[in-house]
Amino acid sequence: MSRVIIIGCGGVAKVAIHKCCQLDSVFTDLLIASRTKEKCDEVKKELEGKTKTNITTAKIDANDFDALVKLFKEFKPEIVMNLGMPYQNLIIMDACLECNSHYLDTAAYEPMDVNEPKWRERYEKRVKEKNFTAYFDYSYQWEYQEKFAKKGLIALLGCGFDPGVSQAYVAYAKKHEFDRIDEIDILDCNGGDHGYPFATNFNPEINLREVSSMGAYYENGKWISIPPMSIHQKYNFDGVGEKDIYLLHHEEIESIAKNLPEVKRIRFYMTFGESYIRHMNCLQNVGLLGTKAIDYEGHKIVPIQFLKALLPDPASLGSRTKGKTNIGCIFKGIKDGKEKTYYIYNVCDHQEAYKEVGSQAVSYTTGVPAMCGALMILKGYWTTPGAKTVEEYDPDPFIEALDKYGLPKRESYNPVLVD
Repeated sequence: MSRVIIIGCGGVAKVAIHKCCQLDSVFTDLLIASRTKEKCDEVKKELEGKTKTNITTAKIDANDFDALVKLFKEFKPEIVMNLGMPYQNLIIMDACLECNSHYLDTAAYEPMDVNEPKWRERYEKRVKEKNFTAYFDYSYQWEYQEKFAKKGLIALLGCGFDPGVSQAYVAYAKKHEFDRIDEIDILDCNGGDHGYPFATNFNPEINLREVSSMGAYYENGKWISIPPMSIHQKYNFDGVGEKDIYLLHHEEIESIAKNLPEVKRIRFYMTFGESYIRHMNCLQNVGLLGTKAIDYEGHKIVPIQFLKALLPDPASLGSRTKGKTNIGCIFKGIKDGKEKTYYIYNVCDHQEAYKEVGSQAVSYTTGVPAMCGALMILKGYWTTPGAKTVEEYDPDPFIEALDKYGLPKRESYNPVLVD
């Protein structure tokens, strides 16, 4: 029996809720908490009669530490899953420490306002010292390592697909396929079509901030920063076809570089169509991707949050999105003294995901790993306490769970390399 709190009720959270309720012998009591309690109640109603999980709901402001502590102490969860915004990662981690609960999220912390003076000072120092230009990074959450370890608690950081499964694939390749890994390319392809001129497949605010930021990759112990979307080529994906891929920075590069220091190069690529790039550039040029509040007729408005309100809710895209995703890792390295390449990946169908849980595949490929990560902790497969990323744990039970609960792996021992 396990008591679990899920914070958030967007597309990813809804998938995780459905998957938890499919394992009602493990997730026996589930509290869904969000700023909009009505959304939580809708999901609860949808699952009534389909699960033995006891579902309750609550309204919560995840920026309110006292309210979080009160809720956690009343419900007494074994684990809290933050499936809302990464802006609240740190405050929810603090509340988990106060209430002796494990913690899980799907994306690294980043500040809501990248111009906040104290954060900006630390950011500029990091850029100068390391040439590390990303607004999102693990350093703030890694500072919780000793706090969680001393209490015997786990803070599982970035347990979606990428980050998350991508790091499990790295750990799996290291354990089973290589004596030494030299190069890793993480490829994230969404071949889905939702029919809108422009929409994002996960939270617009996070998606657009990520894509419009400086790109970066790790090579020979150093960070190489590049202008946004400036490295681009084509790749033919199994189940999807040929797509344009663009080099971005992504948080798992940082953790893999830390935990596998022998790897010489780590890169991350994501697919985008011409229409997406054209719309994004236009929005950026007119200032709608800005994170600093502006005055408009006596009101404070954050441009990117206003834009988010105008765009389609990613949770609403499921019924109209067709096609597949393909996400995985290509490796180059050495096995038994010989050079070797290996590709491990998953292909997920948007319509199949919608039939099962009412969400498109981008939410599905994040929500399923979040459930599986919680399962690893609750069932005692992963026990080392501290603030950890997925590649620090045994990948086998996690990948077995992914295979069983909706995201089976595929493998190639002669993959086409990115370059």
